[in-house]
Amino acid sequence: MSASSSAPGGQEKRFAAYLDRLAQAAEHADRVEPLKSYCKGLLLPGERKSVEPMAARLAPHDVRQTHQSLHHVVAHAPWSDEALLHQVRQSVLPEMEKNATVIAWIVDDTGFVKKGTHSVGVVRQYCGQVGKQENCQVAVSLSLTTAEASLPIAWRLYLPKEWAEDQERREKTGVPPEISFQTKPQIALEQIRKAVEEGVPVAPVLADAAYGDDTKFREGISELKLPYSVGVRGPTTVWPPGKAPLPAKPGKMGRPTKYLRQDKNHQPVSTKQLAESLPSRKWKTVTWREGSKKKLRSRFAAVRVRPAHRDFERSEPHPEQWLLIEWPNGESEPTKYWFSSEAADTPLPELVKLAKHRWIIERDYEELKQELGLGHYEGRGWRGFHHHATLCIAAYGFLVAERSRFSPSARAGRLELRTAKLPSQFAPRGSPRTR
Repeated sequence: MSASSSAPGGQEKRFAAYLDRLAQAAEHADRVEPLKSYCKGLLLPGERKSVEPMAARLAPHDVRQTHQSLHHVVAHAPWSDEALLHQVRQSVLPEMEKNATVIAWIVDDTGFVKKGTHSVGVVRQYCGQVGKQENCQVAVSLSLTTAEASLPIAWRLYLPKEWAEDQERREKTGVPPEISFQTKPQIALEQIRKAVEEGVPVAPVLADAAYGDDTKFREGISELKLPYSVGVRGPTTVWPPGKAPLPAKPGKMGRPTKYLRQDKNHQPVSTKQLAESLPSRKWKTVTWREGSKKKLRSRFAAVRVRPAHRDFERSEPHPEQWLLIEWPNGESEPTKYWFSSEAADTPLPELVKLAKHRWIIERDYEELKQELGLGHYEGRGWRGFHHHATLCIAAYGFLVAERSRFSPSARAGRLELRTAKLPSQFAPRGSPRTR
């Protein structure tokens, strides 16, 4: 570490310069200081990162005015989330790339449990945070990752169909007119397409089975000339190595019909059936990274297959690709499956290491939620939901840059950012408002 980087106040100066760059996206001079203050409030110590407690930490002797300015910039001010995230990427990615290249784009989503029904996008749906169906909001993200660092570069709320078609609720929560119903894979593919258009350094796309099972999602990635390694489920059907659907059947006058076919003697199999039919020599133990306590390893096999989804609507078979399977020792059946469009000569350890790299996003979401208050926004509207998340990502981006520069242990609440002492009478609410 250089003398200048460790000098007293060095981190605060870097943070101020970082915020000056981000403020270019504020679009109005009156928003610059509140936007900067909001980011700082997210990084200061404190359990709640909603507007009221942040205002008290930032300006304990002028809480009311600070509260009003923070609330306005996050809930009402019409600055562009995409423009600010672009500034974050422009500032942070060069620092990430000083240590390593971008090795993957990761698609994921995360949920925020809500007790009421009025916050934008809230319905009963699967929530990864609690691992079951729950009343919640869900947002889809796209992140860039190196081997050790990652940064969300796109973020959007999933708007369920019942919300998208309810004009009254749309108007109450400020859903923009151009937002229509899209599935999560459709949202993610739109994010990927925009990243390609903006010249983001390309890398394989990773996603779990909620996305990988969507054939149009995989095809959309391939159309963008990007490889992928995406989860699929056990019932997903494939043609085993060396097999494919039957060609179109000859029609009248010997002219072939258009579509591929199968018959009772020529059928695809599920990924689970194929895995269970593989000989023991196909299975290898692979170590993919060092965990916190031990090396992470498991048993894998990889075979070349063709997906069999809706062959009867196609005139050409799906392209051949890898089916990667994990079947840990001691388990009664395989536990995970992936389709990978990586090259046919890719070694098994490389396929495994890439597929398993999604772990880094779990670390991101844990830190964004626990240390930066990603789920602490108490408003109901579309704009506030996205503005708060964008500013959380901006604050997280500074942590990522600091770790890439000097200190892998940099954490929110432990930075060299000065703050005033809280007034003794202040008692922030301990839980978000129910909605």
